[in-house]
Amino acid sequence: MKKILLIHNKYRNIGGEDVAVQNEINFLKKYYDVRVLFFDNVIKPTSYIKQAISFLRNSNKESIESTKTVIEEFQPDLVYVHNTWFKASVGIFKLLKKNNIKTFIKVHNFRYDCTRSYFIKNHLKQNNICPACGLQFQNFKIFNKYFENSYLKSLFAIIYGRAYFKVLSDNYFKLFVLTEFHRDYLISLGIKKDKIYVLPNSIQITNKTLKELSERFILYAGRISSEKGVEEIIKSYLKTEDTGLKLKIIGQGPALQKLINKYRNPNIEFLGELQNSKVIEIMEKAMIVITATKLFEGQPTLLCEASSLGIPSIFPETGGIKEFFPDQYQLSFKQFDYIDLEKKLNLVNNVELLKKIGKENKKYLLNYLDENRLLEIFQKGIDG
Repeated sequence: MKKILLIHNKYRNIGGEDVAVQNEINFLKKYYDVRVLFFDNVIKPTSYIKQAISFLRNSNKESIESTKTVIEEFQPDLVYVHNTWFKASVGIFKLLKKNNIKTFIKVHNFRYDCTRSYFIKNHLKQNNICPACGLQFQNFKIFNKYFENSYLKSLFAIIYGRAYFKVLSDNYFKLFVLTEFHRDYLISLGIKKDKIYVLPNSIQITNKTLKELSERFILYAGRISSEKGVEEIIKSYLKTEDTGLKLKIIGQGPALQKLINKYRNPNIEFLGELQNSKVIEIMEKAMIVITATKLFEGQPTLLCEASSLGIPSIFPETGGIKEFFPDQYQLSFKQFDYIDLEKKLNLVNNVELLKKIGKENKKYLLNYLDENRLLEIFQKGIDG
């Protein structure tokens, strides 16, 4: 049995990527001997200067030593790296290459080409998706505040992004991405196509049979922020013709309190941050799930989980989202076209249509994310 060391830097606030990594760990452990090395981004006040130096050097001594220790003890056949922002650092790749350890990287987002990792900035019109900082070009803009509205943090993000892109471009490392869209994007930046494999994240598939709906509601679950389009969902919902339809919103984020104060409506419920198991429990009762993201998105975890339950989704046609749904999908809308979004919301009244779409979604997704199919892709990548 092959031995795999999986490395992942957890985010401060648990998000879809952390959930996806845990699902993949559970999946791989069925077929391989897997050891996991987690890092986190908790920094003690006394370590700020030390961490700043690590950023400037693109290397974290503590993380490299931890990685080295685990490698010496576990002796993996290959190392599988997910997120390295920021405590893990790109310095671990130098260690892996120096020791001639076969290494694969799963690229979840666009941090190598965007300081904020998702191609949008506050002072542009909301319908502009941009590579504004020119991060991986010679004329990149050091003096910007694209990342967390901070010059210093943006500088660190640029330094990291440029170093990370250099790693991704190195033919020593092979890459897994979530979608064909992301694969094509990397190829457009000059990365060789024969080193990139499309490997969607596995998800927890449930065999539950949906019960008859006891209440009628639309569900959004995710980060509550401007780039996720939550306010646009609320505005479009308020224009629907169905007065008996509720909107439930799950999640935390910088825009949450503003939206709570602005939209005091008995049919709109803000449920805060919940454990994934509780989100699934609520989703099982939803008529439909929705996102109006303004970003390039990878694999939409929530929408995939909904499809596995036979629940349809409304989403914008952006990034790789469409790859997880059947062709000619009826409930997608043109990104930033909120009149089109309103039209899709008004289809929620058509229960028979929702059941039909939900059934088609489930069939498509279970085939697309079939465990044997994913295992075959993974094995092809690591054996290639």
